[in-house]
Amino acid sequence: MAYVIAEPCIGTKDTACVDVCPVDCIHPRKDEPEFAAETQLYIHPTECIDCGACVPVCPVTAIFALEDLPEKWAGFTPVNADWYAKRGK
Repeated sequence: MAYVIAEPCIGTKDTACVDVCPVDCIHPRKDEPEFAAETQLYIHPTECIDCGACVPVCPVTAIFALEDLPEKWAGFTPVNADWYAKRGK
């Protein structure tokens, strides 16, 4: 997993990161049925190409490279991966 979306995204779900992602690995998008029910966005752990395009556009600084993820939000690594695993994506 190259990048992780952490706690600051909860309740915000700003999709600027979705718009700049060149490989469509951040979900749910506003046009997906899961968007309304989810509290945050998630980065696919194997589809992310580690480009970092999403980081500077996040208005709440919720996206971190795995090696830069604050320890207090380490639990968001499996949260991101599990969201995709549950959907078979």
